Amino acid sequence: MSSEITLKGITWNHSRGFTPLVASAQRFSELVNNVSIVWDKRTLQEFADYPIQNLVKEYDLLIIDHPWVGYAAKADCVLPLDQYLSSSFLKDQKMNSVGNSHLSYHYASHQWALAIDAATPVASYRKDLIREHSCQIPSNWDELLAMAALKRVAVPSIPIDLLMSFYSFCIAVGQEPFVNNEEVTDRETGLKVLEMMQSFWSLIDRRFFTCNPIQVAEIMTSTDDYWYCPFAYGYSNYSRRGYAKKFLHYTDLIQFGSSEAKLRTTLGGTGIAVSSYCKNKRYALQFAEWVASPTIQSSLYVENGGQPGHRSAWKDPLVNQLNHDYFKNTLDALDRSYTRPRYNGYLTFQERAGIPLQEYLQNGGNPLVVLEKMNSIYQTEK
Repeated sequence: MSSEITLKGITWNHSRGFTPLVASAQRFSELVNNVSIVWDKRTLQEFADYPIQNLVKEYDLLIIDHPWVGYAAKADCVLPLDQYLSSSFLKDQKMNSVGNSHLSYHYASHQWALAIDAATPVASYRKDLIREHSCQIPSNWDELLAMAALKRVAVPSIPIDLLMSFYSFCIAVGQEPFVNNEEVTDRETGLKVLEMMQSFWSLIDRRFFTCNPIQVAEIMTSTDDYWYCPFAYGYSNYSRRGYAKKFLHYTDLIQFGSSEAKLRTTLGGTGIAVSSYCKNKRYALQFAEWVASPTIQSSLYVENGGQPGHRSAWKDPLVNQLNHDYFKNTLDALDRSYTRPRYNGYLTFQERAGIPLQEYLQNGGNPLVVLEKMNSIYQTEK
C-alpha cells in the first residue's frame, strides 16, 4: 500500500474562500486514494498584500488574485498551467468565464491560475427595510446622494476599496486609468472624480473608513441601521438562508452620467495556482482542474459557500435558488467589469495609492496634491 500524499493549500479567511475548498478537498480525497489536502487561511488584507514569494515554498496550492500574475510570470514561482492542462479544458474555461475572470490570470502568454471565484463590486440592500420605509433603492447618482444624506448608506472605505472606486469613477467620467506610464489618470478626469467622491463620502458615516466589504455586509445584516450599499465586492453568502441574521439582496449598479450607462466596477475574484516547488504536481494539478470544472463549480463548490468562477454555475437556476438570485442579478456587472493592471510592481502601487485618497476623503485638502501623490507612487513602482 502506497504512503499517503498530503498537499498543503493557502486561501483567505472567509466562508466564501475557505469552506468550499475544504469541502472539495474532502471529496477529492475520497475519490483519489491516499491523497489529502489541508487548507490554511490568511486574512483578507494579507491576501491582498502578502508576497506570494513567501508562500510558494511552503504551499502546493495557492489561492491568488489576478494582479499577482505579473510577479508570477517574472519569478516563475507557480506553474504555467497551459503547459500541463489540456487545451480543451482551458478552452472551456475561457468560453465560460464570468467577465474577464479567466483571462485575468493569462499573462505573458501563459495561464498562471484557474478562476474558481468571481467577484466585482455590486449593489446590495435590505429588502425588508426598503419595503418597511416605502422607498426605492437608488437608480442614479442623485438618488444615491439623497439616500446617503439620510445616513442609510453603507460603503467599504478602507484605502484599497476607495482606490477600486476611484478606478470606476474615472471610467464613468470617460477615461480608463493607466493609459500611459506617467499618470494614473489625466488631471481633468482626476479632479472631477475626487470632487464627485468627496460629495458622496462627506455624507457617509465615518465608521466605514475602517470597514472592508465583509465588515460592511456584517453590519448591514446584523443591524437595521443601513438600507443600501452602492458598490462593494459581492458576497453571495449574505443572501443565503441561515448565514446571517438578516438577508442581503444583491443587484446591479446605479446609472451614471448623461449616457445613463451603469457603473463599471473593478474585477476581483480569485484563482487557484500550483506552486513550482510542489513535489506532487500531478495531484495538485488534478485537484485544480477538478475544482474548476463546471460540475464541481455548480455543485459541491457553490453549495458550500463558494462564489464560482465558471459561468454555468452563475446561470444555473438551482444555484440561484440558494441565494435569492445573487448570480443572475449581478452577472451583467461582472461581464462589464474593469481588469486592473497586472505588471510586476502593480501591487505595491495598489497597497500605497489608496492612502492619500482616504486621507483626502476623511480630512479634505488639495485634490491636486492627492493626484500628484498617486502619480508619484505609480511612476516609482512602474
